[in-house]
Amino acid sequence: MTLRMILAIATASGLAAPAFADDLSFTLSNLTATELTEFYASPVGNDNWEENILAGNGLAAGGSGEVVIAGAQGCAYDLRMVFADGDVLQDNTDICATGTYTIQ
Repeated sequence: MTLRMILAIATASGLAAPAFADDLSFTLSNLTATELTEFYASPVGNDNWEENILAGNGLAAGGSGEVVIAGAQGCAYDLRMVFADGDVLQDNTDICATGTYTIQ
């Protein structure tokens, strides 16, 4: 089942992203045995996690969906994943290099 999610990322100063910024989309796959309840993607170097991309929808174990980061700030993102069982994972990735991110 595909889950569409949109995240608008503003700069740390609260200003809107430049008009030339493009949206960044990638496929998020949850290959774990546990539902993903929260997923955050913040540009590397940003001290704050942005909004929960899943926004209460969750991503089932074995599920995948498209994530769109509107007005993306580059390709390098820190990721934070929270699962229904309370486990938390953090990682970083160059989303542009693969077009996908798989949680295993």
